[in-house]
Amino acid sequence: MSSTEDGPAGRVDLVVRAARAVVGGAVRGAAVAVRAGRVVAVSALDAPVDAAREVLLAPDEVLLPGLVDTHVHVNEPGRTEWEGFATATRAAAAGGITTILDMPLNSVPATLDPAALEVKRAAARGRVFVDVGFWGGAVPGNAGQLGPLHEAGVFGVKCFLLDSGVEEFPPLDAAGLELALTELARFDGLLLAHAEDADVIGAAPAPHGTAYAGFLASRPPAAEAGAVRAVAQAAARTGARAHVVHLSSAAGLAEVARAKAAGVRITVETCPHYLALDADAVPDGATSFKCCPPVRDRAEQDALWAGLLDGTVDCVVSDHSPCTPELKLPGTGDFAGAWGGIASLQIGLPVVWTAARTRGVPLETVVGWMATATADLAGLPDRGRLAVGALADLAVFAPEEEFVVRGAELEHRNPVTPYEGRTLRGVVRSTWRRGVPVDGTPRGELLSAPARG
Repeated sequence: MSSTEDGPAGRVDLVVRAARAVVGGAVRGAAVAVRAGRVVAVSALDAPVDAAREVLLAPDEVLLPGLVDTHVHVNEPGRTEWEGFATATRAAAAGGITTILDMPLNSVPATLDPAALEVKRAAARGRVFVDVGFWGGAVPGNAGQLGPLHEAGVFGVKCFLLDSGVEEFPPLDAAGLELALTELARFDGLLLAHAEDADVIGAAPAPHGTAYAGFLASRPPAAEAGAVRAVAQAAARTGARAHVVHLSSAAGLAEVARAKAAGVRITVETCPHYLALDADAVPDGATSFKCCPPVRDRAEQDALWAGLLDGTVDCVVSDHSPCTPELKLPGTGDFAGAWGGIASLQIGLPVVWTAARTRGVPLETVVGWMATATADLAGLPDRGRLAVGALADLAVFAPEEEFVVRGAELEHRNPVTPYEGRTLRGVVRSTWRRGVPVDGTPRGELLSAPARG
């Protein structure tokens, strides 16, 4: 796909004119013409276009491609009280996200075979406001289901290398990891890995009490580095594709860099909380900050930003992992017992953009990490960009407008957020799917992974 300065041939359904639009990795004026839900021209701002509808963005607004978030725990069915397809996809749309990929665990049943995938799709059908695809899962004993899951349309499979926190999704040991990658290599499937080493964590001090420092010490960077190394080595042996989820440390980053330099087929993501939150500023008992791997200190954060800017880290995703308020143990503030996960689906873009501005990182770079790169990871090249042939999934963003985060005002089912009371910059004013504003009608589609090759 490419953009063009020529206007479209014939009448179009819509033209959106923006003095600032993120096009081809740069910000410029553009007229984006849409016909039948797809972009048919990206022209100069004042180019003549015969359109049934014309929308002119305000001077303080920037036109973005709809974001693609490939790491979302929707938790339905089975734990719908934690989130759910209706609330998650409303939150996504409110955050400028037009496509999400749902993780296979925290729902019951976990997405471990085609029958469970159909249960998940049945729960979502007719209830989603943005497009939704699905990851499958790799657990002990289901290697024979990875091919059928692929044929049923999952975008890849997720595994844990240590306890996932839910009994229906046990971790893979070294042999199980090798087996899963060997099976996936047969059809060029993708393995996503939660990379923390159980033995390293087992030897670390156990978390206890309300002090965040105790929890942080219980999951050291060496645990992530060792597990990333194991994934990279297994991927190298099998020739399979591997993706490390939610990278949090400089040590893990160094392992990824070494693997990439050696030609291993490995990619990696990080998350808004690792880029914006600082372990040294987490108050005692503030279990809304708990996630695994943990939010680390400023030096680790600086390393992740450097990894994004030099291309070692491929993309930024939410790892939206919500739960009910009581599972965060607000009464005791006990980091050992509280559920680990951060809900940020709706506010991921302003969280990252607020932090990026302070580092001199331009908006178009952030959009590349959260839209284009994530679409490419999922194998969806017609999303995450404003280009001819792309879907007309759009977000209207006011990058200089500020707001204060109030969990109760977010579309997420539960008002638990470590960003409560924080002032962020950047407001999504509207989100469009296929050239139509997302409103109170759930028009999203359930996606199957496109064929590779």
